[in-house]
Amino acid sequence: MLLRILAVTDLWHPTVNGTVRMIEQIDRQLEIMGHEVVVIGPRRFQTIPFPGDSEVIVALSPEKTIGPMMLAARPDAIHLWTAGPVGVAARNILGRRNIPFTSSYVTKSPEYMQARFGVPMAKTFATLHVFHKISRCLMVPSDGIIDELKARGFGNNLRLWQAGTDAELFRPREKGFLDLPRPIHLNVGRVTIEKNLEAFLRLDLPGSKLVVGDGPERARLQKQFPAVHFVGVKQGEELAKYYAAADVFVFPSRTDTLGLVMMESLAAGVPVAAFPVTGPNEVIADGGAGVLDEDLGKAIEAARKIDPAHCRAYAMRFSWARSARDFLANLAPLKGSVAAQERPGDAPDLLN
Repeated sequence: MLLRILAVTDLWHPTVNGTVRMIEQIDRQLEIMGHEVVVIGPRRFQTIPFPGDSEVIVALSPEKTIGPMMLAARPDAIHLWTAGPVGVAARNILGRRNIPFTSSYVTKSPEYMQARFGVPMAKTFATLHVFHKISRCLMVPSDGIIDELKARGFGNNLRLWQAGTDAELFRPREKGFLDLPRPIHLNVGRVTIEKNLEAFLRLDLPGSKLVVGDGPERARLQKQFPAVHFVGVKQGEELAKYYAAADVFVFPSRTDTLGLVMMESLAAGVPVAAFPVTGPNEVIADGGAGVLDEDLGKAIEAARKIDPAHCRAYAMRFSWARSARDFLANLAPLKGSVAAQERPGDAPDLLN
């Protein structure tokens, strides 16, 4: 049965990050299956730049107009990707009317809010607890995050939902794309304080260090580490070439729920070096495609010895098609909804 799915998110174009790429991939796979996805993102409203990070936009007063938008979508199921202003506005409407929805926990916002603004994690977790409490299913990308949320008092609606990777785009290629001294140590992602990039950049490593991405910390880090190659945001084929040309992918973050960039690197045949924390623990596990160590330098040195073919083979277990099927199975259909092709002329009056 084909569905029209309403996806509500505070992170959407033009922002470039892992969450946006994740939503894009899930939407793409759902549409391949024949489902229709309607996205309500922050650009549907008046916006301002996120404090300290102008590349991220924040919706202003979405609660004033989001109700009619949700009604116009005529959804069969509703998923709230984020707990920002847009997600909260949607959640409040759905909660007041006892309309079922699902939600997800794909960013460690308590850690981010503490790192950037000094907001105590307990305060952010309390807000998230209220947000997700009435969700029919809170989708979480790893067992480690499920354990962390349970320890914080989250309920029985937690469900494991693993992300995937695009193994067609991210694949082994010729290394000659980059003309830099080898070995080339790569990091891809937002250049923000919570990504802990300094733990990588201050290491004394042979060859070259390369950072693909942008963010509010870039100017400071470029000045502090002039030998590091910062190339800004890359996407699509160009991004895939950067991955494949590297020798080791270095992931110094301690605050990610999973880390899509690690899976993309492995798909390109590039081993991963990271700290043994939630995210890397789930992606690398005991598969031998990367090395986890509290001494990041040691992890990098050991990762250089890993067979690229093994990394590629290991990454093939991460499928966006499977991820989308699991996502679909977790959704909570609205009462009275029917498949899109069977829908009667008048949409159910869900939001009034």
